[in-house]
Amino acid sequence: MYTVLHIEDDDGSRRLVNKVLTANGFSVVEASDGISGIKKALETEPHLILLDINLPDMDGYEVTLKLRGELRDRDVPIVALTGEGNRDMSLAVGCDGYILKPIDIAQLPFEVRSYLQGKKDKKEDTDDQLLMAQGQKLASRLQAKIEELEETNKRLIESEKVRSEFYRNISHELSTPLTPAIGYINMLMREELGPLNNMQRRALSSVERSFQRVRAVIENLLDMTALSTGRMSFFARYYDFHQAAKDSLELCSHRFVDRNITVEIAIPEGEYRAFGDPDKLKRAMVQLLENAVKFCQPGGRVHIASIREEEYAVFKVYDSGEGIPEKEINAIFKTFYQIDGSPTREHGGTGLGLALARKIVEKLGGTIWAESPPKNAGPELNWAKTLVALRIPAVMSGETPPGMQTRGDVT
Repeated sequence: MYTVLHIEDDDGSRRLVNKVLTANGFSVVEASDGISGIKKALETEPHLILLDINLPDMDGYEVTLKLRGELRDRDVPIVALTGEGNRDMSLAVGCDGYILKPIDIAQLPFEVRSYLQGKKDKKEDTDDQLLMAQGQKLASRLQAKIEELEETNKRLIESEKVRSEFYRNISHELSTPLTPAIGYINMLMREELGPLNNMQRRALSSVERSFQRVRAVIENLLDMTALSTGRMSFFARYYDFHQAAKDSLELCSHRFVDRNITVEIAIPEGEYRAFGDPDKLKRAMVQLLENAVKFCQPGGRVHIASIREEEYAVFKVYDSGEGIPEKEINAIFKTFYQIDGSPTREHGGTGLGLALARKIVEKLGGTIWAESPPKNAGPELNWAKTLVALRIPAVMSGETPPGMQTRGDVT
């Protein structure tokens, strides 16, 4: 059975050709524009291609030129089936035949078979002039597209600047009233303004946790803006990588307790001396831990490991949560990305945490990745559904990694 690819933007014409050719033993593949037609020609390997000249994105002449380049190793007949094209131009750019609409229903199957058997319409002697005219038309379209893309790019750059400035301003406006509010709550919690009963203390503790969540979101916004605009400074110094991991875990310990999550810690004793910015590194580590808290069910398990792998320092967080769909595994590090972005989603958050961690780790010269299920985790971690990890070079010399300033040897 011969396969015919029909590239036509008019639904009625596609249905008619499909009905006629299918009734005469052909298999028909359809495309409604030039770009998808080229893609289907490469995917389906048709025996013959019918195409309209007046297509919405690329016209039939451009599609034919592209197909002749892509299919140069295959002798596939291309036939213009059109009511508005030019016969001489169609043949000049590489069509083997030209069928004028309206379609002769009785004759069409015989014409298709004749082209499949090697028929080629006779070309005129004006090919060079026609090809030159088509080349000039393509050059004009290309110039127009370049100008359009340049203008679009200019608008995107301006929009990005406005967006970054908006994030910075809104974060500042939110953090300004938040600071004294948290200060007064701390004073109340310390009973500096008078004694508290148990119910008041529980209420203030709940308010304090909510304020801290809002502050964390604002800080993430500020950090993301600073990273995107190049305003975040990194200061390199010597530090203990294992201690950075312990400090990060301490910052998140109350979150694990609140959700009744069992935490297994595999951080070796002793110092692992590294060179970089430990403050920024801990921000990234905290984001990995917060991600595990967010997606791990109450009563679940988390395993945290700080590992030395040759000249690299590695921080790994395993969790027993619901896992990550394979198609989402790389997208989770994109800014504002949520696997479930609907207003009724089960898990909260802004989609900034892992994106912020990725940018920080990359600035430190490292990489961040996720695995679901974890690979090579070993039988002791067969319960884990997800691994999110970062790896950075542990520079042991005085060399400062790119993008960092040196603030002295701090031990």
